[in-house]
Amino acid sequence: MRNLIILFLSLNGLFSLSQKVMPLVDFNNWFKSFENGAFKQLDFQPIKEFKAGDDLVGYIDVRGNLRVYDGENIKDLSNVNVEYIVSDHLLTWKIGETLNLWDQGELKTLSYRCGNYTVKDSIVVFQDTRFNTLNVYYEGDVTVLTTSIEGPKFADFVGENIIAYRDNGDLYKVFWQGDIYELDAWQGQIHFEGGTDILAFNDPITGTFAIFESGQFLDLEEFHMNRFKAGRGFIVYENQNNDLLYYKDGEISTISNFGASSWQVVDDVLFWKENGISYGYQNGQKYELARFNIEEVQLKNNVIAFRNVMGGVDALMAGKLINITNQTDSKFSIHGDKVLVELFNRSYIVQTDNKSYTL
Repeated sequence: MRNLIILFLSLNGLFSLSQKVMPLVDFNNWFKSFENGAFKQLDFQPIKEFKAGDDLVGYIDVRGNLRVYDGENIKDLSNVNVEYIVSDHLLTWKIGETLNLWDQGELKTLSYRCGNYTVKDSIVVFQDTRFNTLNVYYEGDVTVLTTSIEGPKFADFVGENIIAYRDNGDLYKVFWQGDIYELDAWQGQIHFEGGTDILAFNDPITGTFAIFESGQFLDLEEFHMNRFKAGRGFIVYENQNNDLLYYKDGEISTISNFGASSWQVVDDVLFWKENGISYGYQNGQKYELARFNIEEVQLKNNVIAFRNVMGGVDALMAGKLINITNQTDSKFSIHGDKVLVELFNRSYIVQTDNKSYTL
C-alpha cells in the first residue's frame, strides 16, 4: 500500500436526482407513473407485478409478458416467464441460462451460459460458465476480469460502479471506470465497503485503514477500523474511540463524539442514532430528525424518509424536514428526489421538497 500524502479528490460530478418514473397501482388497479407533476396511465389492464428504479420500471403484464418503461416508451422484452432485475438505470432478464440486458433502449445478450450475476446502477457482473470467465458490463462494453479452468471466483465486492475481486493468484484488483487497478496478493479474504467511485477496507498487509479513490490506493488511518461504510464519493467510519468520522475530498471531519448506537449510509446521506435522538447528514450539514430512536427509515439518493412519532411519514429533503402525513401505517418509498406515500385506501401522496401531489 502507498501512504496517504494529502490529496484533493473530487470526481463525483453532478448527479441528476429527478426520477423519470414513479410507478404505482391505484385503487382501480390501474398501473400509473407520476411524471412532471402529473399521473400518467401506463397500462389499461391489471398487471401482475413491477420492479422500479429511478429511470425505469420493469413489469409483468396481464399476459405474463415482461415489459420496460423508461419515461418515454414501453417496450416488450419477453413473452415467457423470466427472472428479471431492475436497478436505477439497467434491467436484466434471464431465460434459462441466457442473460439479457436493457440499457437506455439498447438490447444485448451478455451470456448464453450465465452463472452467478449481480446488477447495480452502472454495471452488471456475471460469470460465463461456457468460457469460465468473470466479466463486467459497463457503459456498453463487456470486460473479462479473470479466467479459470475450474471457474473463477465471484467478485468480493460489487458497488454501484466499482468492483473488488481476486484473480487466480489471489491478487486483489479493482475495476473502476473501465480500468483495472492492482492492490496486493493476499490469501485471506479482505472485507470491502463501497458505494460510487470509492472503496474502503482494512489492509491486512500494512495494518492500515485504506481507501481506493480516483485510481489510487491510500492509507486513511494507521490502524484497522471496526466499522465503515461508503456512499457516493465519501466514507463514514468509527475509530478506536467510537467517534463517527466522515471522509470526503481529502478531508476528515467528526460527525459524532458520543458513540452512535447505529448508523446507515446510502448514496449521498447518512443516518444515525445516539442517546435516544435520531440524526441525518445531508449536503454537509447535520440535522436532528427526531427526539426518539427512529426504527423505520429509508435512505436513497439525497433523501431520508422515516416513520414519525405519530406513525405517519416525515422526510429530510433539500435541508427541509417535511411532515408528509400523520396517517398511521402508510407505506413509503423514495424515487429520485421525491417520496411516494401509499395511504390505507390506496390513495397516494407524492412529496417534493416544496410541493405535494395527491391521487
